Amino acid sequence: MGIPKKRKKKKTTGKRSLSKLRDQTPIIVFLLTVCAAVTLSIGCGLAWFHSLNIPDIRSVRDYRPLVATMVLDRHGKTLDAIYEEYRIVINSNQMPALLPKAFVAAEDSRYWEHGGLDLWSIARAAFNNLRSGGRNQGGSTITQQVTRSLLLTREKSYFRKITEAFLSYRLDRMLSKKEILTIYLNEIYLGSGAYGVEAAALTYFNKPAKQLTLAEIAMLAGLPQSPSRYSPLTHFKRAKTRQRYVLNRMAEDGIISPAAARKAFKQKILLKNPAKRRAMNGYFARYVRSRLEPRYGKKALMHDGLRVYTTLDLRLQSAAAQALKEGTRALQKRHPTHKVPQGALIALDTASGRILAMVGGTDYNKSQYNRAVLANRQPGSVFKPLVYATAFEKGLSPGFIIDDKPLSIRNSKGNIWTPENYSKKFYGPTTLRDGLIHSRNIVAIKLLQKIGVKPVIRLAKNAGITASLKPELTLALGASPVSVLEMTAAYTMFANQGLYHEPVCITRIQETNGRITLWQKSVTRRVVKQRTASQINTLLQDVIRSGTGSKARGIPGAAGKTGTSDNNIDAWFIGYTPDITAGIWLGYDRGKSLGRGETGGRAAAPVWKSFMQRITH
Repeated sequence: MGIPKKRKKKKTTGKRSLSKLRDQTPIIVFLLTVCAAVTLSIGCGLAWFHSLNIPDIRSVRDYRPLVATMVLDRHGKTLDAIYEEYRIVINSNQMPALLPKAFVAAEDSRYWEHGGLDLWSIARAAFNNLRSGGRNQGGSTITQQVTRSLLLTREKSYFRKITEAFLSYRLDRMLSKKEILTIYLNEIYLGSGAYGVEAAALTYFNKPAKQLTLAEIAMLAGLPQSPSRYSPLTHFKRAKTRQRYVLNRMAEDGIISPAAARKAFKQKILLKNPAKRRAMNGYFARYVRSRLEPRYGKKALMHDGLRVYTTLDLRLQSAAAQALKEGTRALQKRHPTHKVPQGALIALDTASGRILAMVGGTDYNKSQYNRAVLANRQPGSVFKPLVYATAFEKGLSPGFIIDDKPLSIRNSKGNIWTPENYSKKFYGPTTLRDGLIHSRNIVAIKLLQKIGVKPVIRLAKNAGITASLKPELTLALGASPVSVLEMTAAYTMFANQGLYHEPVCITRIQETNGRITLWQKSVTRRVVKQRTASQINTLLQDVIRSGTGSKARGIPGAAGKTGTSDNNIDAWFIGYTPDITAGIWLGYDRGKSLGRGETGGRAAAPVWKSFMQRITH
């Protein structure tokens, strides 16, 4: 025995006609079978005369469906797919042995016996339709389903049905049963946008088909009859009912034992909602696509089945998404009248510039705008290390003293600007070391006055900043907006002895024929001397030890800098270790204040620390 069904009380109609109909079942089935055979014989003859208008079945031998481009992380795990139809073609050797058997048991139990058409199943379906009062029950074989999918239109006519039968008969003689079944398992629609068993396995269980358990196989095999009605994501009880049917059919056919069927039915199914995966990886996936389209074109990406190996690390990506989510919610709790702010997080491999994590907002499903790449925001004091690096390049040292006192400057518009420190205090003679560690605005402005604006802009451009930087003294306070990606990448030079690495997101592309194309390597160039990088590195370590970045303490070897724009509209923290450089931005899209006291040190530094702790422990 297989898995027992829940018994329901049967309703009696009391109609004699129905009782007589049931008594005459064998006769009716026999007559229907004979009629079906005669009809098909006539139909096939008619189809023969119309053969000039019948599709060429030889095209099935060269089966080349639309295949999705798969976007993979650096370990080969699936991040996303680019497709018109989400399909990943695999051969029979890449499927577990029970998978094709389960589909045959559920959809076409006499598949290995019939010649493409199963007259008995057609007759039985017709009789069952009669018994059920006209409710449609299909009698199509797997071969017919392949024929219908690959060779025919969706037109509903008797001639099309006859043509389908004729072509199925011929197809069964042209290809082996194994070849037809493999095509079927790659072609069949299984719901939630997935075509074929491999795409379905990844959609529902986030694993390749070869790793599926018997329970998971049976759930997939129950989908072809009605993928939406039996979807485990939306109708789990119905999916379990259908799974039980498949397992029982497999047990009845001797494929598995009744005990194995019962055990599989009781096994807990761990579903992986694809919408959640898209939400976590969506920003990076779209960024990768923007890099691919100019080279390959949209059509090739959706049809040609490329495998795109990227630099992203799914473990780090998950940690980044979680750290940002918790950080923005914590900030909102401190200001209950405010909405949850937006944010962005970029993590780079310090030594190579490879993008390991990219989160462009708090919820991709609500907003696909990538704030990590597309949004230019005022970086505040995060920009100051570039000013200091320029000064050190010109020969100044961390011990150089600048008088921190009130300052009045006439700007380019003729207005008087009187900058202040964040504390509203002035500290008198101050070394550059203390000026950077404690983020003194007056020291940074006077330093920029001394060395000039243009050299700083040149250094910033050389460090990958493409945004327009205003040649004004406000540049010292980060008044010119930049992107999180570019600002974070600029910091890699301080950890790499003065070498800047341009961010890269793709390592290689594999085509369906196996050919591999290496993506362009990251551009590397020297921006500052090793001595300068070492000096800045030491100061940024002190920022965390005893300066404005103290909330990031606890990460061994870490260095970083806080940044806050006027009125606490933008909060930043960019920090690094010898392995990872990560940048955080928090703010509202419309430039609303985050709230009183919400500086980069208070709002953004804890997010950075949370992310780094998640990936190091």
